[in-house]
Amino acid sequence: MTATYTFDIFSTLDGYGSYDGGDWGGYWGKQGPEFLDRRLALYGEEQRMVFGANTYRQFVELLGSSAGPDAVGDPSVDPNARIRNMPATVVSSTLEGPLDWPGGGAVVSGDAVDIVARLKEESKVPLRSHGSLSLNRALMAAGLVDRVQLTIFPVLTGQTGVEPIFQGAADFDLELIEQRTLDGHTQELTYRPILHG
Repeated sequence: MTATYTFDIFSTLDGYGSYDGGDWGGYWGKQGPEFLDRRLALYGEEQRMVFGANTYRQFVELLGSSAGPDAVGDPSVDPNARIRNMPATVVSSTLEGPLDWPGGGAVVSGDAVDIVARLKEESKVPLRSHGSLSLNRALMAAGLVDRVQLTIFPVLTGQTGVEPIFQGAADFDLELIEQRTLDGHTQELTYRPILHG
């Protein structure tokens, strides 16, 4: 039996994964108690993180070295701190180990599709990737992503939005598996992606 692989991504309503400029703040200023509780629950389960090099660097920068500031000002409710305590695999041809990752991690160089296919076969726990857009678009095209968990924040960033989440992705049909409304305004949608055509 292969491990389930979830591509976990945040987005604005207009499809951007982050912003450049403006004064939005973390989570576009829309984190509420239900959102934070949900994220803590998701990262309270045993799983292995999978990152590309850029996302790994962003996590290290966001959180400092082994312990740093959290995105919401309270480490007891910070999902990012929990992510850092999970084992991680970083797919990269530019990074070298050892990783500054409290949960333990490894840098693996090579074809991402081959690496993740092997991880899915060998892992005894589910795999989850937060961000890592180009990596996950390639894994989706190869049929290795079992779930796309898309959290949509109620903002439009037409002027400041960067990193269109699915720009350049293959065409997919999406089967809705689960949906939640958090704090009355943020949508969490979980899909099973099926390559179209």
